[in-house]
Amino acid sequence: MIDLSLHDSGPHSLRVREFYLGRQPILDRNQALFGYELLFRNAPVGPAHVTNDLSATAAVIAHASQLGMEKTIGDALGFVNVDASVLMSDIFSFLPREKVVLEIINTMPATPEIIARIRELAGHGFSFALDDVTGETDDVLALLPLVDYVKMDMRNIALSTLARLAPRFRQDKKKLVAEKVETREEFKNCLDLGFDYFQGYYFSRPVIMSGKKLSPSQLAVMELMTLVTSDAENQEIERAIKRDVSLALNLLRLVNTPAVGARQRIDSLSQAVTILGRRQLQRWLQIMLYAEPSKRGHSMTPLLMLATTRGRLLELLAGKLRQSQREVADIAFTVGIMSLMDTLFGIPMAEILEQIPVGDEVRDALLHRGGFYGDLLRLVECIERIEEMDSHIVPTLRDLAMSTDELVELEMAAFEWSDNVVRYAL
Repeated sequence: MIDLSLHDSGPHSLRVREFYLGRQPILDRNQALFGYELLFRNAPVGPAHVTNDLSATAAVIAHASQLGMEKTIGDALGFVNVDASVLMSDIFSFLPREKVVLEIINTMPATPEIIARIRELAGHGFSFALDDVTGETDDVLALLPLVDYVKMDMRNIALSTLARLAPRFRQDKKKLVAEKVETREEFKNCLDLGFDYFQGYYFSRPVIMSGKKLSPSQLAVMELMTLVTSDAENQEIERAIKRDVSLALNLLRLVNTPAVGARQRIDSLSQAVTILGRRQLQRWLQIMLYAEPSKRGHSMTPLLMLATTRGRLLELLAGKLRQSQREVADIAFTVGIMSLMDTLFGIPMAEILEQIPVGDEVRDALLHRGGFYGDLLRLVECIERIEEMDSHIVPTLRDLAMSTDELVELEMAAFEWSDNVVRYAL
């Protein structure tokens, strides 16, 4: 149970207990990861629940600081919402100023006190963003010189208004961030208007392409996965890996990541196959499908991060809930990784499952979000889209007999594991 108390120089006294945390990726123009917005939601589970924005932000800051900001955002920047009461508090000592951007909410009035406080914090090295800008109001114009980023919500602004405002803010040398980008068309429109960064899950929406074929690299991985799951000899698996140089190099890079936890450096494919064993080898092959060399550093980066985080979080959740059944955690990891393969391949999930043999429980989870694994997958998808689906999280946790504190701990562990994998895989 989390019990953190923070005090500022004012009358606020915080006692933060139950909350859950989401993070939404922010991508650059090449669709490589740039940062995350950290999104807090309090869990309505009794009198100790958090009820104001200051407590919400304090919870994010204190908990992320306690567990390590690097576990939450890795090498990326972290964007955190702040209101007037947060700005005037003394909670910023928890934050690594070079890693955090403070988002000024759109309802904050630009009073002389607020402007002076922002200037003071900027003098200490903090960066600021103006959130949900829809026009050139007096408050926006007053705050504009103090911020580095301007964020505009695609759901709250017309394209014609966007086309008028974007050049205006770019002229003032502001970095433009498009929020809630949910379609490829919205991404392209913002790209054409000169936006620098993009927040939303457009990159994880499957674009189904008729008759699309897997790349040679993906085919090699799929064929190798077939050998691994069959009774093929280690020598046969090793020969198959050696036929694809990039596959061999990627495998050696991956098996030497801290996430694998090998006690000694693995320098040969024979070692990799022997030391890892079939279960781990299958796992890394599933991950490598998302780290295709031709796409490295581009659109696959956020998809790889999302898939590995999903896989690991499902595995940790299943391991927590079914501690005596090791195979359940392994299956949960596979469900998480495979849940984005329709996006990766541009092929409907039903067709993918015709090519990759899976059990009935996995099929039900991937196609219908049914059964135990389907419940876990829906929970993780709700966390990813926490702004519009947060009301589904607590009921699902209740059904799974899991607390929000336990969920946050597992999330942090999944974030750190995924960051380690992606950092070394790309």
